[in-house]
Amino acid sequence: MRIPNENSRLVLTTFTGVVIGFFLGVSFPVVLLDKKTNLYSTMPSSIYLDHIKEMYPGLSTQRILNLWSSLHHNNDMSSPNGTKIWATENPRGAERLPPGVVEPESDFYLRRLWGKPSEDLTIKPKYLVTFTVGYEQKEIINKAVKKFSENFTILLFHYDGRTSEWSEFEWSKRAIHVSAHKQSKWWYAKRFLHPDIVAPYDYIFIWDEDLGLDDFDAEKYIELIKKHGLEISQPGLSENSGYLSWQMTRKQNDTEVHKVAKEKEGWWCLHPHLPPCAAFVEIMAPVFSRNAWRCVWNMIQNDLVHGWGLDFALRRCVEPAHEKIGVVDAQPIVHQTLPSLGNQGKAVKGKAPREAVKKRCKREWIMFHIRMRLAERAYYKLREMASNQTNTAPLI
Repeated sequence: MRIPNENSRLVLTTFTGVVIGFFLGVSFPVVLLDKKTNLYSTMPSSIYLDHIKEMYPGLSTQRILNLWSSLHHNNDMSSPNGTKIWATENPRGAERLPPGVVEPESDFYLRRLWGKPSEDLTIKPKYLVTFTVGYEQKEIINKAVKKFSENFTILLFHYDGRTSEWSEFEWSKRAIHVSAHKQSKWWYAKRFLHPDIVAPYDYIFIWDEDLGLDDFDAEKYIELIKKHGLEISQPGLSENSGYLSWQMTRKQNDTEVHKVAKEKEGWWCLHPHLPPCAAFVEIMAPVFSRNAWRCVWNMIQNDLVHGWGLDFALRRCVEPAHEKIGVVDAQPIVHQTLPSLGNQGKAVKGKAPREAVKKRCKREWIMFHIRMRLAERAYYKLREMASNQTNTAPLI
């Protein structure tokens, strides 16, 4: 009487093994190789089927199977006559890629390490604000960051190498942190704010760390620069600010925005529409539109790290500059003029570190303007030569 029980147990065990093996098989990608072709099996697993259906919900199962089969039998995807891809409309260096797969731009959006990529972002910030910071100014930055909503990506450039300490602030977990020892704001901007990286953002704030924002509202600021058509702007500097270098950037009363100013005695403007009387903002708290920043980024010199001279040249990136560059008076800030980054310099010949930094700033200002003037002359000289050659060419 034991024999039938043993047989039943054997049959049951075998059946169970087959069932388990079947479900294991359909749960993992098929990796069986054909001995002759050494290609993956043409039948996709259920995992791949689910992913393809999610990406292309309109495709039938049969069309998905056909697509999968074609992918595995045409790995090189060359044309029937053997022509390789060479797409000249692609970015330089990517000509061998099919244009449909090229991603020339990126962003600073934080993504998960799990789940569906399409569900990573519950919100896509429309604006970017950067601060170049040292940990000693943490309280100022903590108050400043809270003025920016979730519509802003927060990016901190750390010149003192101290990044982990900022985790004491909850907002720091959603911020981007970049650290390079004793580097300036414009050094960071040239290397980490390439126009193709910040392309998703409508406006880019590139700000110092010593700004008081008690009376500032970032969303209202955006509304005002859109209303007045400003491509390059800055908040007006309140009377509580430290040293005010220019009348143009001083907050004016009873106006939302101003685009011209009368400079104080001792300074003069070649034209009322030229800096520093118009088409001018300073470099401590500029705000750029996406298009304006693409031009400004290309103007920043790789070796001139302090940005001195940029303020007078920003007008070259928008037209008409005296209409599209301005100061927002209705959203003022306080420039506290703290000597923070300056103290990161090196003492030279007994002088304080800050003096050495200031000396380099002045040197860079001269170098920048000389380069700009020489580049302009070279451009117009070439234009003149080309025009002369065209006019003197013999008629055939």
